Amino acid sequence: MTTTPTIVLVGHGMVGQRFLEALAERGVAGRARIVVLCEEPRPAYDRVQLTSYFSGKTPDDLSMVEDGFLTRHGIELHTDDPAESIDRAARTVTARSGRVVAYDTLVLATGSYPFVPPVPGRDARGCFVYRTIEDVLAIEEYAKTATTGAVVGGGLLGLEAAGALKGLGLDTHVVEFAPRLMPVQVDEGGGAALLRTIERMGLTVHTGTGTQEVVAGDDGAVTGMRLSDGSELATDMVVFSAGVRPRDQLARDCGLDVGERGGIAVDELCRTSDPAVFAIGECALASDGRVYGLVAPGYEMAQTAAAVIAEESPQGFTGADMSTKLKLLGVDVASFGDAHGTAEGCLDVVYSDSRSGVYKKLVVSGDGVLLGGVLVGDAEQYGLLRPLTGSVPPVSPERLVLPAGAGAPVALGPSALPDDAVICSCHNVTKHAIGQCTSLPEVKRCTKAGTGCGSCVKTIEKLLPAAVDEGLCGCFSYTRSELYEIARTLRLTSFAALLDSHGREEARGGEGCEVCKPTVGSILASLDNGYILDGEQASLQDTNDHFLANMQRNGSYSVVPRIPGGEITPDKLIVIGEVARDFGLYTKITGGQRIDLFGARVDQLPSIWTRLVDAGFESGHAYGKALRTVKSCVGQTWCRYGVQDSVKMAIGLELRYRGLRAPHKLKSAVSGCARECAEAQSKDFGIIATANGWNLYVGGNGGATPRHADLLAQDLSDAELVRLIDRFLMFYIRTADRLERTSTWLERLEGGLDHLKDVVVHDSLGLCDELEALMAAHVAGYRDEWAETLDDPERLRRFVSFVNAPGAPDPSVRFVPERDQIKPDLTVLTLEGVTSR
Repeated sequence: MTTTPTIVLVGHGMVGQRFLEALAERGVAGRARIVVLCEEPRPAYDRVQLTSYFSGKTPDDLSMVEDGFLTRHGIELHTDDPAESIDRAARTVTARSGRVVAYDTLVLATGSYPFVPPVPGRDARGCFVYRTIEDVLAIEEYAKTATTGAVVGGGLLGLEAAGALKGLGLDTHVVEFAPRLMPVQVDEGGGAALLRTIERMGLTVHTGTGTQEVVAGDDGAVTGMRLSDGSELATDMVVFSAGVRPRDQLARDCGLDVGERGGIAVDELCRTSDPAVFAIGECALASDGRVYGLVAPGYEMAQTAAAVIAEESPQGFTGADMSTKLKLLGVDVASFGDAHGTAEGCLDVVYSDSRSGVYKKLVVSGDGVLLGGVLVGDAEQYGLLRPLTGSVPPVSPERLVLPAGAGAPVALGPSALPDDAVICSCHNVTKHAIGQCTSLPEVKRCTKAGTGCGSCVKTIEKLLPAAVDEGLCGCFSYTRSELYEIARTLRLTSFAALLDSHGREEARGGEGCEVCKPTVGSILASLDNGYILDGEQASLQDTNDHFLANMQRNGSYSVVPRIPGGEITPDKLIVIGEVARDFGLYTKITGGQRIDLFGARVDQLPSIWTRLVDAGFESGHAYGKALRTVKSCVGQTWCRYGVQDSVKMAIGLELRYRGLRAPHKLKSAVSGCARECAEAQSKDFGIIATANGWNLYVGGNGGATPRHADLLAQDLSDAELVRLIDRFLMFYIRTADRLERTSTWLERLEGGLDHLKDVVVHDSLGLCDELEALMAAHVAGYRDEWAETLDDPERLRRFVSFVNAPGAPDPSVRFVPERDQIKPDLTVLTLEGVTSR
């Protein structure tokens, strides 16, 4: 009689679960008893996505165990019952509960534990580590009574923890002993770019200093920290995230070989010094002498151990790719290959834009082979650059780092990658393997590519046959117009609520993407969801909306006050001139009949607005996807050809539709006669006076793709004109796609102009009352965003160049004189090029 062998797995984290899946794939689960001893109170979960708990995901959402998996394969899981000792002679494991399990094969996947520096006060109430769901739950609870938090450690998990504290509403500090953030992954230039961007988000960073002591009050709770540079930091709680150490105590206690600096020593097949015992993941010291702290190498080790146990002949684990791509606090950060350029004779190609926080470095050999790189702020090409590591790219490295507008950027496509290029480093999946599938779900199911860290998903999608998916993005299967209807009908007022209720299944509980966040932000704003920088709304806005001003090339901002209809008094003209003079701004009269003030630093914006608002100006919304201007000629008041008062009409329309958020910017004009001096037929909606009233034209565009507007109705009275424009604009906002101008929308609209007339003129769909009511709500609820900001000290806090030095100007924003004004000094935007190391 053959005895069924028993495999005991100690630890059920991400690597442990991958090991179980690898056993099941090889049929081992059907011919062996598998017992799992798990220390935590729940099955394996996605520790990489731990911070997403603060974005609404539940512990169940983070689970990595498919429903029914354990039962289907007969796997015995004992949660909250860790192994406490191993008897190698008797081949048994004893758990905390007293359970004794005999084994034929033992696999240790005990992971790692957080390193807490041995500083006085580290055990005070209010000190935490950031490693498990239980840690996160404890941090969340304690933060309810805290106002300030400090994170010790500026690495991957440290910045994740800092993001969590900030998301909980705490003033957040990061203390990093190294001279830069993420010292393992990025170089000095990348660390500087990351630091600058993170400080702009409101976090205070202390680099090059360590924690000397955690200070506690009489009640034993944290009150502050003393740092090694002599400074003191007041804080209510401290989160230690200063690295991890392999959990190898079980192995030490039972006499297995361990490394001098920790880690259970294993060979290329992941076997320990006892052939019956394997070690995988962060607890293992691999045969190349390294302990790997990333999940991808752990997965490779899990596959190797499972193959050996299944009596296959695996290649063995001799080392792993340490490439990483993450979004930390909303900032893309990636490193791959020889990111620090340690190879002899290697060369660097660097692009650095300190203004926008973008840093790109490629490391190449003398003969042009791509060795590695660092990407901060823009990691879009990571998925294509990483597989090219070790080969000569099809274009020069300089062209790979230059942004649009600074040279000849190159968009590498899938054809640039060889078939054996590894696309998913978490599961070691090649381009060829992905090419055997036809959809992303099939890729995930058959190869597991895209189910790890997720950084390869965009590249995978480019490798797959084009699928007809009309959804807005990877987060929503609905179009923009459908999302508008959902938000309006269900009266949803937050992005999180919309994503969790109507997002794609895999996106629910997440943070959204660069496509859907500003789109939904615009939808909510068009439905009058309040001040756009309050609460969650702020995180949805595009760059310009974040500071209610247009960012220019050197990181300065332009200020454009509203001048309705282009009409302005001499006194107001003088105010604009005085503001420009006093703040040293460049002035330019725009094509929209207003005056643009360029060169303001972000910290100067409130002071400039104060002067303008006090003089009766308000925001011109030049920064938003909203109504810009309603131009006008002087009309019959002054012009001998004019037949109607075009200025009065233009002012009335601009004041009515000011602040109206739309899928794209809106421009208008009113001409006082058929001579068309205001160029109304090149606008989204244009009005031309007739002897009998007004003609209304829609769908025009004078931009890169000019289009004459179409006549929608003619000889309208003032009231009829306004009513039709109300209906037209709200129907456009309701049905247009993301970033779709009215000209493109009208040409795409099924039935075109005839259908539009039926809907907004003849009310064929019975929508007109509703469209008019929506516009009436907008008009009644309009509030000037500049004035609202100035009235609230809390809102004003965001308008600083550096959070930790509010009064300090940004030294990278510089100007040089030209024609008695200023222009940006663009020497700060440098392409350092190839430099010898």
